Amino acid sequence: MNLQFLAKRLFLISSVLVVVALINSCGSKNSGGSKTLSSKKGSSGKGGLLKFGKGSKDAPGIANGEIVASNRRGWTQPTPYGMVLVPSGSYMMGQADEEISRAGINFNKRVTVSAFYMDDTEITNHEYRQFTNSLLKDSVSVLGEDKIMTSYYPDTTVWNADFTFHNGDPMTEYYFSSPAFDQYPIVGVSWDAAKYFCLWRSKMMNDYRKKQNMYILPRFELPSESEWEWAARGGRASVKYPWGNPYIANAKGCLMANFKPHRGNYDADGYSYTAPANAYDPNDFGLYNMAGNVAEWCEDAYADNAVAITWDLNTVNKDADEPRKVTRGGSWKDIAYYLETGTRAYELQTRKRSFIGFRCSMRYLGRPNMK
Repeated sequence: MNLQFLAKRLFLISSVLVVVALINSCGSKNSGGSKTLSSKKGSSGKGGLLKFGKGSKDAPGIANGEIVASNRRGWTQPTPYGMVLVPSGSYMMGQADEEISRAGINFNKRVTVSAFYMDDTEITNHEYRQFTNSLLKDSVSVLGEDKIMTSYYPDTTVWNADFTFHNGDPMTEYYFSSPAFDQYPIVGVSWDAAKYFCLWRSKMMNDYRKKQNMYILPRFELPSESEWEWAARGGRASVKYPWGNPYIANAKGCLMANFKPHRGNYDADGYSYTAPANAYDPNDFGLYNMAGNVAEWCEDAYADNAVAITWDLNTVNKDADEPRKVTRGGSWKDIAYYLETGTRAYELQTRKRSFIGFRCSMRYLGRPNMK
């Protein structure tokens, strides 16, 4: 046998074994658990005298003159009702196709986003009604009825005010009041009202958890622009629409979202105005209507040069002095360009529109064990 050939084969085999060993050493042996430390912290003390893993919620962190602090028991982060977990990931944020406006406001940028929960649908009329009913019942003495009705109650007149020579009277009269529209997305609410809804929802949840002697959960918030776009893509890093590329209709010719197709044939997608919040198929993260139906408020202040001024990890642009706030996703009245995952738009934070709603998000603490 050729000794030189044999030596090369042995070298190749040994190199492969070294690479495999390095790969296996990168991850935790217990990736599904919460303990990721390389030491024995959290297991047991010397001689079995200190049982680190047996502490209660109020277990001491110091015993016998040593630090014995381990994971406090009782902590879990449940999935909030109506939300889905969006895993962490990295993607090329920005336009996924030609930017027809040629505004130069949406250049591509590599962005990483931590895991978070997100409402699987836009906030519905009946969900928002719980908020306004609660304010009118419990907060009149603090906020005043006039403040509640003008700032937080949805402006139903937007169905007439947003469009000229348009009969919006039926929508003005019935859209928020009638049970027929309970599961349709809330509209006519400002960015400020959406933020206050998140605050109210957070307080209601954590007040209950405190009474039950449970740890509080992170706040409900509006999703950042980078979170919203990552969620809309559904894990498909560079897709044009939440359902993929490149068409707005499936193989059967059925339109995939509620928007303005065919030069104004509003009824072609099945709905002349908004559609139920869970209409059409969800994307791969289980999120409905991330394109069309109603545009959605994001946390970010709008900036033409957001790509340049924001960081590339959990990107967000919080600027209290900028009244323009980002909206994403397009709506029932928009052409397909605004449905693209990378298209940016904005509205003044105090404006209420018949085509803008919102959904909430919540930060996931740590890194979830995704199957």
